[in-house]
Amino acid sequence: MADIFDVIADSTRREILRLLLDRSDAPGYDGTSVSQIVADLGISQPTVSKHLKVLRDAGLVTVREEGQHRFYSLDIVPMEAIEDWLMPFIDAHDDQVIAALPEGAVHAADFVGRTAAAITHAVTSPFRKRTGR
Repeated sequence: MADIFDVIADSTRREILRLLLDRSDAPGYDGTSVSQIVADLGISQPTVSKHLKVLRDAGLVTVREEGQHRFYSLDIVPMEAIEDWLMPFIDAHDDQVIAALPEGAVHAADFVGRTAAAITHAVTSPFRKRTGR
């Protein structure tokens, strides 16, 4: 299995993850088809499929098969592991990533942090509304 940070270092894979995250808020969401991803991102189907395989192998997405179609969804569990790893590098006083990180890691950390926060909000928000918290 590839290192998860190598997986999310690729901008196309980050775009796919962001797309899946954005779509997950839709009522009745049950995954996004490969053809929808191709249309939304404007890249070829083979390229999308290659990146989805890498994301699937890393456990960042799940796939649901329906006939010849595949529907992908974001899996938040690996995002929690990334968040746990990144937390020691975040300064609690000003929420800035420690400057000692390489620039590529800063961009990856920013993406992962925003994604993890959005996923956490999306998952916990309905529960908070129900319980009044």
